[in-house]
Amino acid sequence: MDSTISIIKGIHPGIILARELKKRKLAKGSFANSINEFPQTIATISKGKRRMNVGLSLKIEHALGLEEGYFMILQAYNDIEEQKKKLAKNFHPDLSKIRPVVFWDTELKKIDWVKHKIAVINRIFERGNEMEKAEITRFYGNECIESILNPE
Repeated sequence: MDSTISIIKGIHPGIILARELKKRKLAKGSFANSINEFPQTIATISKGKRRMNVGLSLKIEHALGLEEGYFMILQAYNDIEEQKKKLAKNFHPDLSKIRPVVFWDTELKKIDWVKHKIAVINRIFERGNEMEKAEITRFYGNECIESILNPE
């Protein structure tokens, strides 16, 4: 289970549930009825629109013969990923020092500055002015900039 989890961690457990049901050729509605759950509950979870809870996780894992805690581990990793996304929205360089024209193909406020740091650094150092380069260097640090621009 550990190797599988490391590959899929961060993905909503409902997406994995939907994939598992499809693989086993089980309809969501009839599966929900077989575990005494509302079909709407399974449908919304399998679309990633609702969190998995412990009781439901145990029912599903037992019915599918999966290891106990599988879906709750996925839910925890998904919660972590969602929290990181929320925090990342407030973690960005001083946008007043970066011209929007450098990122003509996207909105500055929509950039995930952590996830896309390699692309950001490369673009700024290819097309940015000195003030932009200085701000990106301040934000990511000299060591990070050097490791991306001069990989060894």
